[in-house]
Amino acid sequence: MGKFVVKKTPTGIKFDLRASNFQILATSEVYSSRKACLGGIQSVKKNCGAPIEDQTLKKPEELKNPKYEVYKDKAGEFRFRLRAPNGENIVAANDGYKTKAGCIKGIESIKENAPKAETIDE
Repeated sequence: MGKFVVKKTPTGIKFDLRASNFQILATSEVYSSRKACLGGIQSVKKNCGAPIEDQTLKKPEELKNPKYEVYKDKAGEFRFRLRAPNGENIVAANDGYKTKAGCIKGIESIKENAPKAETIDE
């Protein structure tokens, strides 16, 4: 089972969603408070089942939020971000993926791990 790992940063507090093998699946933005960070975790749990909008297509089907957005970064690697119903970024891929299939697999891992993941402090 996955875990949300909450940790302090020089500018606030953030969380990583880790798989059972400790691999980081996704990273949050930096929040100003622990309460806001925990709210972000709840938002991931609530919205992690969202559909995927493939922005790498010539004419992507634009989906309503919440949704995952799959895109290519400047280095040509595939990445994703999960958007909340209000359009805010909740989490994003920590690392780029060489293939779109790998990126989709990362999203599927979030869908599998996030709903029942416990929250721990680092």
